[in-house]
Amino acid sequence: MVVEAQLKAEGIRPLSVNLGEIEIEEELSKQQLSQLDTSLKSVGFELIDDKKSKTIEKIKNAIVTLVHHSDHSLKTNLSKFITSKIHQDYNYLSNLFSEVEGTTIEKYFISQRI
Repeated sequence: MVVEAQLKAEGIRPLSVNLGEIEIEEELSKQQLSQLDTSLKSVGFELIDDKKSKTIEKIKNAIVTLVHHSDHSLKTNLSKFITSKIHQDYNYLSNLFSEVEGTTIEKYFISQRI
């Protein structure tokens, strides 16, 4: 709700706002992106525009959704779950996550469960 309010305050009409993702219809200028980034940072959010960061954010969002917003427990192992959500090789995702975050996907999953 906070992100959606910030978008509307900047005159941007989102098509959808989901955990970690915003879909908008029109292309934003560099000035609009800069203003939006400043606006979002003022409320504790930020724009992510590089591919690695987007992938890490997708992994985190999948885990947060599984742990905090799902009524059922994991019926498969975590690696298969992540692979099914992100559609990339788990070894690549695991190495990327560890490199960028300094922890493993499994440890992040456990910390979310706690």
